[in-house]
Amino acid sequence: MPSATAITVTPEVSGEKIAKITADAPMKLDSWHEDLLRDGFCVVKGAVPKDRAKAYTNEMLSWLEGFDLGFKRDDPSTIHRDNLPEIDQKGMCLNYAISHEKFVWDIRTEPGVVEAFEKVYGDKDLIVSFDAVNFGFPNRKDLPPNKPWPHQDQDPTKPGFRVLQGLVNLLPNGPKDGGLIVAKGAHKLSEQFHKEMAWETPIPAWNPEWYGYTDAGMKWLADHGCEWVKVCAEPGDLLLWDSRVPHYNLSSETNTPRFCVYTCYMPVRDASQDDLIRKKAAFEGWFGTTHWPNCQVTGKNKAKRNGEDDPHNRFEPRTKPVLDERGYKLTGIPYIQTKA
Repeated sequence: MPSATAITVTPEVSGEKIAKITADAPMKLDSWHEDLLRDGFCVVKGAVPKDRAKAYTNEMLSWLEGFDLGFKRDDPSTIHRDNLPEIDQKGMCLNYAISHEKFVWDIRTEPGVVEAFEKVYGDKDLIVSFDAVNFGFPNRKDLPPNKPWPHQDQDPTKPGFRVLQGLVNLLPNGPKDGGLIVAKGAHKLSEQFHKEMAWETPIPAWNPEWYGYTDAGMKWLADHGCEWVKVCAEPGDLLLWDSRVPHYNLSSETNTPRFCVYTCYMPVRDASQDDLIRKKAAFEGWFGTTHWPNCQVTGKNKAKRNGEDDPHNRFEPRTKPVLDERGYKLTGIPYIQTKA
């Protein structure tokens, strides 16, 4: 682990897998869990207490102001790419070691967040992704428009439930405030869709674990009764969705920003030793990953500004995380087996 890392160690599924977990569990499922199985997505209300959600929002704003580029939280006129780190038109901030900022790790280790994933997987030995943070400021004219990009984050040649995606919502997020939109129930039709649409030339994918829906694919979903639903949430709510569910994000039509942190977990049993070794390198190098916790793709903290390396790039967090034993296990590092 990096010598600069402040870590205090203290004591402390496929669709078929989910069905088996459900069948084996005599207790009644939480209502959000039932929603997830039925619709492919759900909202876990109050996974993070509202006072802590507010505190995390303040930390996100302080992080933006800390670049000293001119952004001021109380001055909307300063919401401009010249005054901010690189944030794309979808609100994604991927670089500057933001994936390992203390406030991001604090959110990842929130008990209500981790426990929701434990319930779905029926497993406490989880690892977490080092994913992006979303700063979705409304009414931006300094960026290209955020066009719909319906996709699923799962290789269509690998059917069945494989990973549960999530995000922690930190500001009020109503029907017109931008954010996650999903094709309700499409996870149940995923295998059928990819068999029947196999003739189609796919949209070029930057990663095998990504599939983009064409106009023909969108028509297929509509013809099969898949309704697109904008998911609404309050500060501290956890949004979950099956990685087979077509989804994308919308820009706000109001004056309300959308702030969230992406959180995705999977059982460590589903990661190879090579995956964990890559994950260790990503953690020690303060690199981000995609939503896949088994670290299939790693970033390099090299944001571009006007086609050149951003002079404001950061290669370590401004405030490094302090991880307890549970948090450290989520990095995957303790599960690496030493060679005899």
